[in-house]
Amino acid sequence: MPSHSRRQFLKRLALRSDAAATDIGDRTLVCIFLRGGADTLNMFVPYADDNYYKIRPTISIPHPNSGKGKDASIKLDDFYSLHPKLASILPIYKDGRMAVVQAVGTDNPTGSHFETQDQMDHGDAFKKTSGGGWLARYLRARFGNNLTPLSAVSIGPMLPESLRGAPGASAISTIEDIRIKAPCENPGVVAQVLSDLYCSDVGLLSVPGLDTLNLLRRVETLRSVEYKPSNGANYPDTPFARELREVARLIKSNVGLEVACVDLDGWDTHFVQGSVDGQQAGLIEILSDGLAAFDADLSDRRKQVTTLIITEFGRRTYENGSLGTDHGRGFAAMVISDDIDGGRIIGHYPGLHEEKWVLGPAGLEVIYDYRSILSEVLTKKMGLLNSHDVFPGFEAQKIGI
Repeated sequence: MPSHSRRQFLKRLALRSDAAATDIGDRTLVCIFLRGGADTLNMFVPYADDNYYKIRPTISIPHPNSGKGKDASIKLDDFYSLHPKLASILPIYKDGRMAVVQAVGTDNPTGSHFETQDQMDHGDAFKKTSGGGWLARYLRARFGNNLTPLSAVSIGPMLPESLRGAPGASAISTIEDIRIKAPCENPGVVAQVLSDLYCSDVGLLSVPGLDTLNLLRRVETLRSVEYKPSNGANYPDTPFARELREVARLIKSNVGLEVACVDLDGWDTHFVQGSVDGQQAGLIEILSDGLAAFDADLSDRRKQVTTLIITEFGRRTYENGSLGTDHGRGFAAMVISDDIDGGRIIGHYPGLHEEKWVLGPAGLEVIYDYRSILSEVLTKKMGLLNSHDVFPGFEAQKIGI
């Protein structure tokens, strides 16, 4: 083949692979894991249950009709209210773009952070293994190996187990991490030289390599311009908000982002948990304000993005002697997306009684296996045809988000 024909062939091949890559990332799943076991009973407050105030005399969130002004919880319906530090996401809830699923959890009886997080990251039942992470299995089931180098990203220093086995998954802190380390301090020039070199002969670079060079060019363009959030979004100066800002930046740059993972740590509130102020309230505010900024920044892409917020377990229903809460069981999961039946808390309220769970911790009874909500998000919002490809042998309960 003459050299000019080889060049034309490579150009067509690069254009075709780049076009295919743009199909990837048409939908993006953002998974936020509240690591440490978040006390969601103080986030979505069952204010109509008198037992809530009896068994949490110092850490409960004031009744919406308590007359305590800004310290009172925010009424959602005739049973539930919202922690006042979640006020910034109230508009999302009222718009019907946020659904809360009550009493979600695992069958893990140990009360161990490590074991339960590991189980959930792998998408398994207790003491069972399906191989790799649940997000990795989802990506393989939908796309095989046909993914861009930034189809699966964890914002942080390392990949979560949920992405173990995903083709080409990356752990980054910012877009600035995505560069060729060049002695000349000009990675754009190096990328161009590599591109010119490899395009001189069809045998030197594979299609994924060409995709990578195309991606590097796009990222270099992004890096040369200061990122300005859209629609007046104001990200707080917190690590969590900065990580969400990077996710928004990647989504809007059309690099083929299918899955992004972000962790928010610190929810293990055994001691002096606090009520409307204090340790947990600070985390709730960080979560809420970060989510609100992220939602505003992506308001033009809301049909594309689904955000899932989960934790490994809830806390015990009653406060302990250290004015905190110990490891419990069921928790409230959150889904933010367009085209869901939101603006409501889904699921039967199991009551604040001691669950008869002989082998492990007491807490809110688990009504929904956590894999049911993961399955419904993947099939309803992410285009997965069969959840058995991700959760083999598991029959998902219908939730109705």
